[in-house]
Amino acid sequence: MTRTAAAGPSSPRILAIANQKGGVGKTTTAINLATALAAIDQKVVVFDLDPQGNASTGLGIAPGQRRPGAYQVLIGEADFATARRKTLVPGLDIIPSGVDLSGAEVELVGLDDRESILRRVLGGTIACDYLLIDCPPALGLLTLNALVAAHAVLVPLQCEFFALEGISHLMRTIDRVRRGFNPRLEIQGIVLTMFDKRNRLSELVATDVRAHFGDKVYETVIPRNVRISEAPSHGRPVLIYDVACAGSRAYLHLAGEVLRRERAL
Repeated sequence: MTRTAAAGPSSPRILAIANQKGGVGKTTTAINLATALAAIDQKVVVFDLDPQGNASTGLGIAPGQRRPGAYQVLIGEADFATARRKTLVPGLDIIPSGVDLSGAEVELVGLDDRESILRRVLGGTIACDYLLIDCPPALGLLTLNALVAAHAVLVPLQCEFFALEGISHLMRTIDRVRRGFNPRLEIQGIVLTMFDKRNRLSELVATDVRAHFGDKVYETVIPRNVRISEAPSHGRPVLIYDVACAGSRAYLHLAGEVLRRERAL
Protein backbone atom coordinates (compact mmCIF):
# COMPACT_ATOMS: atom_id res chain seq x y z
CA MET A 1 0.00 0.00 0.00
CA THR A 2 1.32 3.44 -0.85
CA ARG A 3 1.46 6.37 1.50
CA THR A 4 -1.56 8.58 1.84
CA ALA A 5 -1.47 11.92 0.09
CA ALA A 6 -1.89 13.64 3.46
CA ALA A 7 1.44 12.40 4.76
CA GLY A 8 5.05 12.30 3.71
CA PRO A 9 8.52 11.44 4.96
CA SER A 10 9.01 14.87 6.55
CA SER A 11 5.42 15.95 7.30
CA PRO A 12 3.38 13.22 8.96
CA ARG A 13 -0.33 13.50 9.47
CA ILE A 14 -0.73 14.24 13.20
CA LEU A 15 -3.76 12.81 15.01
CA ALA A 16 -4.49 13.55 18.66
CA ILE A 17 -6.32 10.72 20.46
CA ALA A 18 -8.24 12.67 23.08
CA ASN A 19 -11.02 12.46 25.62
CA GLN A 20 -10.87 14.16 29.01
CA LYS A 21 -12.82 11.28 30.55
CA GLY A 22 -10.72 8.38 31.79
CA GLY A 23 -11.46 4.73 31.14
CA VAL A 24 -12.93 5.21 27.65
CA GLY A 25 -10.34 3.17 25.75
CA LYS A 26 -8.23 6.15 24.67
CA THR A 27 -4.80 4.59 25.14
CA THR A 28 -6.06 1.21 23.96
CA THR A 29 -7.26 2.90 20.78
CA ALA A 30 -3.96 4.76 20.32
CA ILE A 31 -1.92 1.56 20.67
CA ASN A 32 -4.08 -0.68 18.53
CA LEU A 33 -4.96 1.84 15.83
CA ALA A 34 -1.23 2.56 15.47
CA THR A 35 -0.52 -1.17 15.23
CA ALA A 36 -3.27 -1.68 12.67
CA LEU A 37 -2.00 1.23 10.55
CA ALA A 38 1.51 -0.25 10.69
CA ALA A 39 0.07 -3.63 9.67
CA ILE A 40 -1.30 -2.09 6.49
CA ASP A 41 2.05 -0.58 5.52
CA GLN A 42 1.97 2.84 7.17
CA LYS A 43 4.97 4.16 9.12
CA VAL A 44 3.62 5.26 12.51
CA VAL A 45 4.94 6.92 15.66
CA VAL A 46 2.99 7.08 18.93
CA PHE A 47 3.82 10.12 21.07
CA ASP A 48 2.92 9.11 24.64
CA LEU A 49 1.84 12.42 26.19
CA ASP A 50 0.16 10.83 29.21
CA PRO A 51 2.26 10.87 32.42
CA GLN A 52 0.78 7.48 33.33
CA GLY A 53 2.81 6.04 30.45
CA ASN A 54 0.23 3.39 29.61
CA ALA A 55 0.89 3.55 25.87
CA SER A 56 4.57 2.93 26.57
CA THR A 57 3.71 -0.05 28.78
CA GLY A 58 1.25 -1.39 26.22
CA LEU A 59 3.92 -1.28 23.53
CA GLY A 60 6.47 -3.11 25.65
CA ILE A 61 8.71 -0.21 26.74
CA ALA A 62 9.93 -0.89 30.30
CA PRO A 63 10.08 2.05 32.76
CA GLY A 64 13.88 1.99 32.74
CA GLN A 65 13.92 2.44 28.95
CA ARG A 66 11.88 5.66 28.79
CA ARG A 67 14.59 8.31 29.10
CA PRO A 68 14.96 10.39 27.08
CA GLY A 69 11.26 10.50 26.36
CA ALA A 70 8.32 12.86 26.03
CA TYR A 71 9.32 15.02 28.99
CA GLN A 72 12.87 15.57 27.75
CA VAL A 73 11.57 16.39 24.27
CA LEU A 74 9.10 18.97 25.59
CA ILE A 75 11.62 20.79 27.77
CA GLY A 76 14.32 20.74 25.10
CA GLU A 77 16.73 18.29 26.70
CA ALA A 78 16.40 15.80 23.81
CA ASP A 79 15.28 15.94 20.22
CA PHE A 80 12.57 13.83 18.66
CA ALA A 81 14.96 11.46 16.89
CA THR A 82 16.93 10.73 20.06
CA ALA A 83 13.80 9.92 22.09
CA ARG A 84 12.24 7.75 19.38
CA ARG A 85 12.20 4.01 20.18
CA LYS A 86 11.36 1.01 18.07
CA THR A 87 8.61 -1.28 19.33
CA LEU A 88 8.04 -4.97 18.68
CA VAL A 89 5.67 -3.97 15.87
CA PRO A 90 7.47 -3.44 12.54
CA GLY A 91 6.85 0.09 11.29
CA LEU A 92 5.69 1.37 14.68
CA ASP A 93 7.90 3.55 16.92
CA ILE A 94 7.14 5.44 20.11
CA ILE A 95 8.21 8.51 22.07
CA PRO A 96 7.78 7.00 25.55
CA SER A 97 6.50 8.66 28.68
CA GLY A 98 7.13 8.27 32.38
CA VAL A 99 6.34 9.86 35.71
CA ASP A 100 8.69 12.79 35.05
CA LEU A 101 6.11 14.10 32.56
CA SER A 102 3.70 14.71 35.44
CA GLY A 103 5.62 17.87 36.37
CA ALA A 104 5.68 19.21 32.82
CA GLU A 105 2.42 21.14 33.05
CA VAL A 106 3.73 23.14 36.02
CA GLU A 107 7.05 23.81 34.29
CA LEU A 108 5.44 24.85 31.01
CA VAL A 109 3.00 27.33 32.56
CA GLY A 110 5.58 30.10 32.81
CA LEU A 111 6.88 29.76 29.25
CA ASP A 112 5.97 31.98 26.33
CA ASP A 113 3.56 30.35 23.87
CA ARG A 114 3.24 27.44 26.28
CA GLU A 115 0.34 26.00 24.30
CA SER A 116 2.53 25.72 21.15
CA ILE A 117 5.59 23.94 22.53
CA LEU A 118 4.70 20.56 21.08
CA ARG A 119 3.90 22.09 17.69
CA ARG A 120 7.41 23.59 17.60
CA VAL A 121 8.93 20.26 18.64
CA LEU A 122 7.09 18.50 15.81
CA GLY A 123 7.95 21.15 13.26
CA GLY A 124 11.15 19.45 12.08
CA THR A 125 11.70 16.46 9.84
CA ILE A 126 9.90 13.36 11.12
CA ALA A 127 10.14 10.22 9.03
CA CYS A 128 6.71 8.61 9.29
CA ASP A 129 3.25 8.73 7.72
CA TYR A 130 1.19 9.12 10.90
CA LEU A 131 2.00 10.48 14.34
CA LEU A 132 -0.61 9.57 16.96
CA ILE A 133 -0.55 11.58 20.19
CA ASP A 134 -1.97 9.73 23.19
CA CYS A 135 -3.32 12.54 25.38
CA PRO A 136 -3.84 12.41 29.15
CA PRO A 137 -7.42 12.05 30.44
CA ALA A 138 -7.76 15.76 31.19
CA LEU A 139 -8.17 19.03 29.29
CA GLY A 140 -4.99 20.55 30.72
CA LEU A 141 -1.89 22.07 29.15
CA LEU A 142 -0.56 18.77 27.77
CA THR A 143 -3.81 18.03 25.93
CA LEU A 144 -3.97 21.64 24.75
CA ASN A 145 -0.47 21.25 23.28
CA ALA A 146 -1.59 18.11 21.46
CA LEU A 147 -4.65 19.85 19.99
CA VAL A 148 -2.58 22.84 18.86
CA ALA A 149 -0.02 20.53 17.20
CA ALA A 150 -2.50 18.14 15.55
CA HIS A 151 -4.13 18.17 12.15
CA ALA A 152 -7.14 16.28 13.50
CA VAL A 153 -8.64 14.72 16.63
CA LEU A 154 -9.86 11.16 17.02
CA VAL A 155 -12.23 10.78 19.96
CA PRO A 156 -12.80 7.39 21.65
CA LEU A 157 -16.23 7.37 23.26
CA GLN A 158 -17.35 4.68 25.67
CA CYS A 159 -20.87 3.36 25.18
CA GLU A 160 -22.18 4.45 28.57
CA PHE A 161 -24.72 6.85 30.02
CA PHE A 162 -22.58 9.99 30.52
CA ALA A 163 -20.82 9.75 27.15
CA LEU A 164 -22.57 12.66 25.43
CA GLU A 165 -22.16 14.98 28.41
CA GLY A 166 -18.39 14.49 28.44
CA ILE A 167 -17.92 14.77 24.71
CA SER A 168 -19.82 18.06 24.58
CA HIS A 169 -17.17 19.61 26.82
CA LEU A 170 -14.40 18.26 24.60
CA MET A 171 -16.07 19.61 21.47
CA ARG A 172 -16.27 23.08 23.01
CA THR A 173 -12.56 22.88 23.80
CA ILE A 174 -11.78 21.81 20.23
CA ASP A 175 -13.79 24.79 18.92
CA ARG A 176 -11.86 27.18 21.18
CA VAL A 177 -8.53 25.72 20.06
CA ARG A 178 -9.60 26.04 16.42
CA ARG A 179 -10.55 29.70 16.90
CA GLY A 180 -7.58 30.72 19.03
CA PHE A 181 -4.59 28.57 18.11
CA ASN A 182 -5.08 26.03 15.34
CA PRO A 183 -7.62 26.86 12.60
CA ARG A 184 -6.70 23.70 10.65
CA LEU A 185 -7.85 21.38 13.47
CA GLU A 186 -10.51 18.91 12.36
CA ILE A 187 -12.44 16.09 13.98
CA GLN A 188 -11.21 12.99 12.18
CA GLY A 189 -13.89 10.91 13.83
CA ILE A 190 -15.54 9.52 16.93
CA VAL A 191 -15.07 5.83 17.65
CA LEU A 192 -17.52 3.99 19.90
CA THR A 193 -15.62 1.75 22.34
CA MET A 194 -16.50 -0.99 24.83
CA PHE A 195 -19.63 -1.77 22.87
CA ASP A 196 -21.57 -4.68 24.34
CA LYS A 197 -24.21 -5.95 21.93
CA ARG A 198 -25.89 -7.85 24.78
CA ASN A 199 -26.48 -4.59 26.62
CA ARG A 200 -29.37 -2.44 25.39
CA LEU A 201 -27.67 0.66 26.85
CA SER A 202 -24.80 0.30 24.37
CA GLU A 203 -27.27 0.34 21.49
CA LEU A 204 -29.09 3.36 22.91
CA VAL A 205 -25.87 5.34 23.41
CA ALA A 206 -24.65 4.44 19.91
CA THR A 207 -27.95 5.58 18.42
CA ASP A 208 -27.84 8.88 20.35
CA VAL A 209 -24.23 9.59 19.38
CA ARG A 210 -24.90 8.87 15.70
CA ALA A 211 -28.00 11.06 15.77
CA HIS A 212 -26.02 13.91 17.33
CA PHE A 213 -22.75 13.70 15.36
CA GLY A 214 -23.86 12.03 12.13
CA ASP A 215 -21.09 10.87 9.82
CA LYS A 216 -18.39 12.04 12.24
CA VAL A 217 -18.99 8.71 14.01
CA TYR A 218 -17.07 5.80 12.49
CA GLU A 219 -19.07 2.84 11.26
CA THR A 220 -16.62 0.59 13.12
CA VAL A 221 -17.37 -0.04 16.79
CA ILE A 222 -14.85 -1.51 19.21
CA PRO A 223 -16.44 -4.35 21.20
CA ARG A 224 -15.98 -5.03 24.87
CA ASN A 225 -13.46 -7.86 24.53
CA VAL A 226 -11.44 -9.69 27.17
CA ARG A 227 -8.43 -10.08 24.85
CA ILE A 228 -8.21 -6.30 24.48
CA SER A 229 -8.12 -6.02 28.27
CA GLU A 230 -5.49 -8.74 28.69
CA ALA A 231 -3.03 -7.56 26.04
CA PRO A 232 -1.47 -4.55 27.90
CA SER A 233 -0.40 -6.73 30.82
CA HIS A 234 1.75 -8.63 28.32
CA GLY A 235 3.22 -5.42 26.87
CA ARG A 236 1.60 -6.11 23.50
CA PRO A 237 -1.11 -4.59 21.34
CA VAL A 238 -4.11 -6.89 20.97
CA LEU A 239 -3.27 -7.42 17.28
CA ILE A 240 0.00 -9.07 18.37
CA TYR A 241 -1.49 -10.78 21.43
CA ASP A 242 -4.43 -12.36 19.56
CA VAL A 243 -4.83 -11.29 15.96
CA ALA A 244 -7.93 -13.43 15.46
CA CYS A 245 -10.04 -11.98 18.28
CA ALA A 246 -12.97 -9.64 17.73
CA GLY A 247 -11.05 -6.67 19.13
CA SER A 248 -8.19 -7.11 16.66
CA ARG A 249 -10.57 -7.37 13.74
CA ALA A 250 -12.35 -4.20 14.87
CA TYR A 251 -9.12 -2.17 15.05
CA LEU A 252 -8.09 -3.35 11.59
CA HIS A 253 -11.48 -2.21 10.27
CA LEU A 254 -11.06 1.12 12.08
CA ALA A 255 -7.61 1.66 10.52
CA GLY A 256 -9.08 1.07 7.08
CA GLU A 257 -11.85 3.54 7.80
CA VAL A 258 -9.39 6.17 9.07
CA LEU A 259 -7.31 5.83 5.88
CA ARG A 260 -10.40 6.15 3.69
CA ARG A 261 -11.33 9.38 5.44
CA GLU A 262 -7.79 10.66 5.08
CA ARG A 263 -7.76 9.98 1.35
CA ALA A 264 -11.05 11.81 0.96
CA LEU A 265 -9.49 15.06 2.23
